[in-house]
Amino acid sequence: MMTFEKLLHGHDTVACAYYLHARDQRAKGISFERLVAEKEALRLAKVREPKVVRLGDMEFLLQPYGTASGYPLIITNREYRIEMGEFMSPSFFVTFTSEALWREGAQALHEKFIAWAASVGFTPYRDEAISRVDFSFDYHLSAVDFDEDSVVSLSNKDSQHRENGKIQTFTYGKSDIVLRLYDKVAEIEQQSNKIWFFPLWGRDSDVWRIEWQVRKPGLKRFGIYTFADLHMLQGDLLRYLAHQHDTLRQRSGDSNRSRWPLHPLWADLQARVGEFNQQGVYRVVEDAALLKEQFMRLAISVQGYMKRAAAIRGVQQKKTEPITLDETLRCVADQVAKIHDPLTWRHDVEKRMNEIRLGK
Repeated sequence: MMTFEKLLHGHDTVACAYYLHARDQRAKGISFERLVAEKEALRLAKVREPKVVRLGDMEFLLQPYGTASGYPLIITNREYRIEMGEFMSPSFFVTFTSEALWREGAQALHEKFIAWAASVGFTPYRDEAISRVDFSFDYHLSAVDFDEDSVVSLSNKDSQHRENGKIQTFTYGKSDIVLRLYDKVAEIEQQSNKIWFFPLWGRDSDVWRIEWQVRKPGLKRFGIYTFADLHMLQGDLLRYLAHQHDTLRQRSGDSNRSRWPLHPLWADLQARVGEFNQQGVYRVVEDAALLKEQFMRLAISVQGYMKRAAAIRGVQQKKTEPITLDETLRCVADQVAKIHDPLTWRHDVEKRMNEIRLGK
């Protein structure tokens, strides 16, 4: 029979956008122009090693590359990976390192970053916006007595990874909420090299991690935008994740997996989730403003398609003047009616409604 021992739980990744501006351009402590020139010099010299730079009260490594999302500069140290650009909005996108999160905690690192920004003459002009949080729960397991079917999940996607025929990772979900159960020791040895976990655990073998990666849409549905929100509301989010979104079960003869008994490991996890702050909120169900914004963006896209449809119909009919929106709507409606299948419509709309509710 499998036995387990709880080891650690906390945040393993936090990513956040910061909206900062210089209090006084003359006293600004970051010369973006100089840093970009130094980065380009590294790149042109084909230097792979980053350059040490001191900005304000911290030292960083200036990387010889930017980001695919458009940030021209990346600076890193033990606490932060900072993507930044003088004309970007947000001006700073920050990922807190795993080691720093386990050492200092998310709130302390947030306050430390704000203090650093002040040291280079920058101050917030609006609240920060958290875009990703990874919640991790580490256990020592005497054996693994579950498989991919043992997890009952609202996610439609799942996968598993094997190494030499031995299961190392179970993954559920691919978008805003992702659950992973994996051999953390194997991951350290093969990928991350985070051997500093071993003294924290007090062991260096047979440690599995249960981890949820939650991105911005999932955080927003629980009202989590800032670090103050995270502190107050993360318990409600975790309660939903561990009780409703995903559960680990013990196999039984019942054909319905959701009726299988709860695995003792998961019962312990739910107890640990209960230690986080909770406000009694199940979840913030589909913020009205967010849905309104999504619908507006959809309308803009549809308008673009309607213009294309009007152009096609105008050419077909050899019109000298563009046809009107009303005429285009009638033409498109007639075409859609020919391919409409009520059963498929109902199934696909219900599927998309569930995806919206669950953050897919």
